[in-house]
Amino acid sequence: MKRKEFIQMLGLSIASCAIVPNLFANKIETPCDEEICNAAWTKLCGNSPVVYKNDAFNYVHPVDTKLNVLLYGDSISIAYTPEVRERLKDNASVFRLHTNGGSSRDFISNMLKMEETMFQPNLVKGWDFKWDIIHFNVGLHDLKYLKGKNLNKKEGVQVSSITDYKTNLDEICKFLKTKFPKAKLIFATTTPVPANEKGRFEGDSIKYNKAAMDILVNHPDITINDLYSFSKPHFNEWTQGPGNVHYNEIGYTKQGDRVAKIIFDNL
Repeated sequence: MKRKEFIQMLGLSIASCAIVPNLFANKIETPCDEEICNAAWTKLCGNSPVVYKNDAFNYVHPVDTKLNVLLYGDSISIAYTPEVRERLKDNASVFRLHTNGGSSRDFISNMLKMEETMFQPNLVKGWDFKWDIIHFNVGLHDLKYLKGKNLNKKEGVQVSSITDYKTNLDEICKFLKTKFPKAKLIFATTTPVPANEKGRFEGDSIKYNKAAMDILVNHPDITINDLYSFSKPHFNEWTQGPGNVHYNEIGYTKQGDRVAKIIFDNL
């Protein structure tokens, strides 16, 4: 149908149709298809579900009546993701990054890969929503020492110096604000490193969290979730074992409850 015929069909005169061009300029968005998105998500996750052996990487389909929350983080966040989902299931669809978030230098490329893989227009009938809240953390993989691919704090090289970490975190904050200007941002501090951890030094979480605060003071609109201070007093009770940065089921449940509360308070 030609434009003139369309206007006449609406019962309008050509002269009175200053607003009509907008009708033609607006795109009709393609509805999101669950089967297509699920297949794309499964391919994107690759081996992650097998490696981490929990429900964090289960496909989540957006629901029009719920807000959309993204969790970005390392294996600590992978473990508490299912608890956050359960706590917020009536209010929000809780998604997470398709893999372990790794260090601060991986953040932007990880986010772009997920966006380009899952969202329209790159994925036909892919996701078509905007993030309402992004809860993110980087640090535990920055302060570790590697020799090759193995943790080794005696002979290894640290992934990110404090200077590099601060630079990367500032770029992350600017990236999130630019790409997702309407999303509420929440930064979680890095959880504790115990004595005798084979690839990390006890106390480095404190140093890197202080460095993070030096950057975030310039981004006062970003909420701080101090997961370090929340976890530290209970570390001996919640840890999986001596020298292990990971938590048992009690710890992950408590951390998930904490993250869910912070997110709920910001919905």
